[in-house]
Amino acid sequence: MRTTLTAVLATCLVLALALAGCSKQEEAQGPTEIVPGLSYVDSVIGQGAEVQPDDFVMVHYTGWLYVDGAKGDQFDSSVDRGEPIAFPLGRSFVIQGWDKGLPGMKVGGKRALIIEAEMGYGAQGHPPVIPPNATLLFDVEVVDLPKVEVEVLTEGTGAVAELGDNISVDYTGWVWVDGAKGEQFDSSSNAGRPYSFTLGARMVIPGWDLALEGMKVGTKARLIIPPVLAYGKRGSGPKIPPDATLCFEVELMEITGK
Repeated sequence: MRTTLTAVLATCLVLALALAGCSKQEEAQGPTEIVPGLSYVDSVIGQGAEVQPDDFVMVHYTGWLYVDGAKGDQFDSSVDRGEPIAFPLGRSFVIQGWDKGLPGMKVGGKRALIIEAEMGYGAQGHPPVIPPNATLLFDVEVVDLPKVEVEVLTEGTGAVAELGDNISVDYTGWVWVDGAKGEQFDSSSNAGRPYSFTLGARMVIPGWDLALEGMKVGTKARLIIPPVLAYGKRGSGPKIPPDATLCFEVELMEITGK
């Protein structure tokens, strides 16, 4: 019995040492490179939906200068302001290090991004807080992947709307309250003509840019747009309160040149 117990204890000791060795080896590996000039270390693996390269994301972040392998001066933080930011990936709304560093994360995940100058603000920097040729460290947390709920009422048969197209849309908008239309706040019929804008050029709320891309001319649809993709915490005028979800019924009338 004593011999057997000794053998078991010895085996456990060997396994423990092996696991400790693996842990130290993993730590020694350091950050994982995504592309040259961009690497990451995950501190929390999220349990929610996975970020795709063209998603609209909501994140909390804190940014520091990264000097000689350590955090330098902090230059910005949504955490300090108490409000996450939201933006589309893959459309140059943010630096390349974020466009390429966030896909693959999951909602709830936390990641440190080490971003060299060529993936950040380059030789020009971002005066006065980020000097030229600066390497940056961002701690980011994916808070949500907000979506527009699109219900197609009538499927069109015309050309497909793409980013950069000049499109014309008939629309009516309501505040969406408890799953139903509330007060109407706007309609293109008030102007007597469709509303025209360039898709993806930030001329309209993000929910419109996201929902109308890929829609065919002649399509009628109902859009339910969460606050972060509409007017957010500020609202708009007397009829759209802060943090309002909106309902739009839209018809894509025309795409210039198509």
